[in-house]
Amino acid sequence: MTGDFRFGVNMVVPDSRAAWVEKCRKVEDLGYDVLSAADHLGMAPPFPALVLAGEVTSRVKLNTFVLNAPFYNPVLLAREVTGTDQFTDGRLELGLGAGYVKEEFEAAGLPFPSARERVDHLERTITELKRLYADPEHKPTPTRPEGPPLLLGGRGDRVLTLAAEHADIIGFTGTTKTPDGAPLAAATPEEIDERVAFVRAKLGDREAHVEFNLLCQFVKVTNDRAAGLAEVELIVEGRLDAEALSELPVVLVGTPAQIADQLRGHRERFGFSYFTVLEPFLDEFAPVLEHLR
Repeated sequence: MTGDFRFGVNMVVPDSRAAWVEKCRKVEDLGYDVLSAADHLGMAPPFPALVLAGEVTSRVKLNTFVLNAPFYNPVLLAREVTGTDQFTDGRLELGLGAGYVKEEFEAAGLPFPSARERVDHLERTITELKRLYADPEHKPTPTRPEGPPLLLGGRGDRVLTLAAEHADIIGFTGTTKTPDGAPLAAATPEEIDERVAFVRAKLGDREAHVEFNLLCQFVKVTNDRAAGLAEVELIVEGRLDAEALSELPVVLVGTPAQIADQLRGHRERFGFSYFTVLEPFLDEFAPVLEHLR
C-alpha cells in the first residue's frame, strides 16, 4: 500500500469503550499499519486496550509503544504478552523500553532506579521472555515459537546495543542526550546520524532483517510550510527557531507531498521505514498516507 514504509499511531488518550472502539476502527480505516498503546500513568492500560482493539479491527498490527520494563516482573509480563498474543491472533508486536519518567515511579510508590539498573532490568526481561517463549510448559503459548516481534526503543548505548542483538524493530526516539530523569528534547539530524551509525556497527549481518522506527512528535499538514513551522516554534517556546525545526526528523510540516518527500529523505539518510505518529495527529497525517498510496 505504501511501498517500503509502515506507519503507526501511538494512542495516548484514554477514553470510554465506545470512543476507544471508534478510534481503533478509524486507525485501520485510514490505512495505518500499526495501532500502538503507550505505557504511561493516566493512559489506557496497554494490554486490555490492545485486546479490545484486536476485537474491532482485522488488519492492523497491535503494539505496546513502549512498555516501561522496570514496572513489570518478567514472568508475569510473559503471561500478559503471550495471552494478548493469543487473543489477538498473533497480531501483537511487543515494544519495550527502559523507562525514563521519574515522576511516574514516584506516583507508583516505586524507587527510581539508576539508568544502569533500569537497563539491567530490561536485559533480564528480554532474556526471561525468550526463555519462557521457548518453554513448552509455559502457558499461554505464544502464536510463534520465538514469541511476538520485539521492538526495543531508546537512545543510549546499552539500550541500542541490546536492540541490535535482540530486536526485530529498533525504535529511535529522535531525542538528544539529557540528564537522567529530565524532560526529553529533540535531536539534530547529525545526532541521529551518529545513533544510527552506532546501531549499524552493532547489527552486522542482522541489519537486512531489522526495521528502523522513528517516533514523530509533531505533524502539521499545510500549504504554508513557513507558517506551520512558526506554529511549532510557539509550541517549543523559542527553544528552536523555524529554520532549526525544519531540519528535525521528528517534525513533519508541509503539504502531503512535501511530508512524503521528507519521509523518503529520512528513509534514504537514516534508514527509517516505519514511522509512528502520536494520536493527536491521527487525522492530520492521513492525507500523507493517501499521497503515498
